[in-house]
Amino acid sequence: MDKITLGPMPYMSVMPTLLVGANVKGKANYMTAAWATVACMAPPMVCVALNKSRYTVAGIEENKTFSLNVASTGQVVETDYCGLVSGAQGDKSKVFASFYGKLKTAPMAEECPVNIECRLFKSVECGSHLLYIGEIAEIHADKACVTDGKPDIAKIRPIVYAQAGYFDVGKQVENAFSAGKKYSKK
Repeated sequence: MDKITLGPMPYMSVMPTLLVGANVKGKANYMTAAWATVACMAPPMVCVALNKSRYTVAGIEENKTFSLNVASTGQVVETDYCGLVSGAQGDKSKVFASFYGKLKTAPMAEECPVNIECRLFKSVECGSHLLYIGEIAEIHADKACVTDGKPDIAKIRPIVYAQAGYFDVGKQVENAFSAGKKYSKK
């Protein structure tokens, strides 16, 4: 392959499109974010990077809780809307029906097939963004989207963000932790 340099940039080929839920001034707020991933297995933690200027940041700082809500491709319009409109300019508390779990202060979008309820473990300043690491208090999932006790990506049909667009998940190409067994040294 003929490689060229592109310069430093925040690049990952695909990212999950999530709704970050936080109570801000006593009201549920949802913002769209794609810069999120698993942070730790034990205890289970996830993280999300948010621009410091985001309205949602105030709610996370105030309550020390947040949620990551996995929307399905059928919710792409509502999900994108939550990224276009700031909670400071418009009330997004009615875009989704909110419910609360163990932590009582992390709003979760009832319509999303999977909701990850988080207690703030740590925030790390990273220049323009704050990296919020959340310890998972509970995962809430629609029964119809669960297979063998785990969320099923084929049933969830999560929104994937790449190249300034939203995508559906494609078909599975191989099994993890076993495909490599077919490798033969060159």
